[in-house]
Amino acid sequence: MSSNEPKITPDLVASHGLKPDEYERILKLIGREPSFTELGIFSAMWNEHCSYKSSRKHLRGLPTKAPWVLQGPGENAGVIDIGDNQAVVFKMESHNHPSYIEPYQGATTGVGGILRDVFTMGARPIACLNALSFGDPSHPKTRHLVSGVVAGVGGYGNSFGVPTVGGQVRFHTRYDGNILVNAMAVGLADADKIFLAAASGVSMPIVYLGSKTGRDGIHGATMASAEFDDASDEKRPTVQVGDPFAEKLLLEACLEIMAKDCVIAIQDMGAAGLTCSAVEMGAKGDLGVDLNLDAVPTRETGMSAYEMMLSESQERMLMVLKPEKEQEAEAIFRKWGLDFAVVGYTTPTKRFVVKHGGHVMADLPIKELGDEAPLYDRPYVESPKLPCVHARDIAAPLQTVAALEKLLATPELCSRRWVWEQYDHVILGNTLQRPGGDAAVVRVEDGPKGLALTVDVTPRYCEADPFEGGKQAVAEAWRNITAVGGRPLAITDNLNFGNPERPEIMGQFVHCLRGISAACTALDFPVVSGNVSLYNETNGRGILPTPSIGGVGLLDDFKKSATLAFKQADEAILLIGETHGWLGQSVYLRDICGREEGAPPPVDLAIEKRNGDVVRGMIHAGTATAVHDLSDGGLLVALAEMAIAGGIGATLDATPQAIVPHAWWYGEDQARYVVTVPQADLLGVLTKLKAVEVPYVQIGTTGGDKLIIAGEGEVAVKTLNAAFESWLPAYMAGKAN
Repeated sequence: MSSNEPKITPDLVASHGLKPDEYERILKLIGREPSFTELGIFSAMWNEHCSYKSSRKHLRGLPTKAPWVLQGPGENAGVIDIGDNQAVVFKMESHNHPSYIEPYQGATTGVGGILRDVFTMGARPIACLNALSFGDPSHPKTRHLVSGVVAGVGGYGNSFGVPTVGGQVRFHTRYDGNILVNAMAVGLADADKIFLAAASGVSMPIVYLGSKTGRDGIHGATMASAEFDDASDEKRPTVQVGDPFAEKLLLEACLEIMAKDCVIAIQDMGAAGLTCSAVEMGAKGDLGVDLNLDAVPTRETGMSAYEMMLSESQERMLMVLKPEKEQEAEAIFRKWGLDFAVVGYTTPTKRFVVKHGGHVMADLPIKELGDEAPLYDRPYVESPKLPCVHARDIAAPLQTVAALEKLLATPELCSRRWVWEQYDHVILGNTLQRPGGDAAVVRVEDGPKGLALTVDVTPRYCEADPFEGGKQAVAEAWRNITAVGGRPLAITDNLNFGNPERPEIMGQFVHCLRGISAACTALDFPVVSGNVSLYNETNGRGILPTPSIGGVGLLDDFKKSATLAFKQADEAILLIGETHGWLGQSVYLRDICGREEGAPPPVDLAIEKRNGDVVRGMIHAGTATAVHDLSDGGLLVALAEMAIAGGIGATLDATPQAIVPHAWWYGEDQARYVVTVPQADLLGVLTKLKAVEVPYVQIGTTGGDKLIIAGEGEVAVKTLNAAFESWLPAYMAGKAN
């Protein structure tokens, strides 16, 4: 070992995010004091972000298998079969802490990292989505963070050349000190040409590909595994810098050498950089790895072994090559103007050996670096059950129409056009449904197949009842895919929570996960990839539990898809599903009545499946001309969105006597859809709904340029549109809070 490294002290160990008992575990494992480089390697491999030490135990309960699942969790991304030897490769990951410290670069590198996870598997990326959670609009940092993150997401995706087709944006005071940036990428590959990370064969060359290594991002994964405090801005050097143009070259070079059959194994250099990628490749293949850092291309002089092993410089890959293909592969990478360097070899020793400047800087057991990471069974408590809110006990502060205009202009429900117009959502020419609908629809090559893509979660439900909130997040993704005519196939998740060392937070995590598992099982909607992001809190104040669900569904014929826009006058409007008027945790209760309380709406998964299957059948039969699932804001908000999207009004019937009017219009009961049906098809549709015992109510007819509500008043569609489109641009221009 080199004598130039600092002495290991308790303070140095603590600064690496390792607890005293974890350091004792290291001493026992290797039988000696680690070198400084080895301490950094353990810090990288054993932090929460890389080892899942608080969550692994509970993740094992997720359903991950189905006949169409080709690759579940454990690889760079999940893979599902969509027939005709075509596979969809997808995953979602977080870049929360970096995006709070440096919003533009944090967001760009979040997008870049998830794109690499997808093309590492041999897939060409075809779409990106995201889920963004910001603090209260009145917080002094929020506007700056929104501006930087949105610019970063657009800057990387647009430059790389992949459309950003959908996502979520939310505002809540609980994200004031810890925003969430969850990025999802979707790619297309040949089902028989998927590339994995497990190395095989002894003395095979390990090749470094892509951009040079610098000092940016050192300790990025460790920083992502710690909660924030008032000195968070000092962590700016741990944020990586992205280069989408370099990544585009890396994509093309990787796909070209894959097509030339040069690759044994490949791994993206993401969190913990060279350390994590090299260890995972060797450990998954039951092999050792010898690295020679003198061969690593660097862009800064005098970099130490410690810095090179922990750098999270972007646009880099590690690959195990077939030896006879080495020259061919190098020629391809040189052609694309990228670095190509043999930095090591696989060995039979099952040791991870790192050499630099003639010294052995690390010599560690490779399997134990991953497999022996601490696994915690953290104590947890169940969230207290909240009482149901009874609509008859809630006075309506505003008339129905006035409440609608106000809701459409709230941060929760207003149009996100200001955001998605900064993203190129049509590049590649296959985007069939742009942002703003229930789910994006992207054509698969030249068709006829299409993919339905969505990201969903309702954090206020997860906080109020983690189990029901977890179920609802999956059911919402399933509904959104169904509402455009897609057959839901699989999900990726991004589980964002606070400090797992607090039993109430760990309880939120465990029960949300159980809800997700129950919904995925009931809806035949397995989890194929994902990410856990814990310690999302600042000065002890945690975020709302936010388990983002990225859903992927298949349309056999993209022409048989639905949108939410009213299409023409004189069509019947049907409300499918049962309405009780559930106001607990609703946007109406919070933003109109000023009460954030009560149990969230329960999710009956059998009813979700039955109602969704029937709606999908109507879309495929051509009897549903417009479809919108009901979620935030309830029935009247959904109808307003359909009217705004189509520029067509509607005449709506009076509320049923059994339900309080504001609960009928604004309750957030689940498993519901609004569907429009041509008069010529109405009798047949109603007959079928009765036959399959799906509850429905005919609530009105499309037409005109106003929403007219019997007994409640009327409002012009253009007035609703003005309210809907106004808040976010005004806020970003500094004219609204």
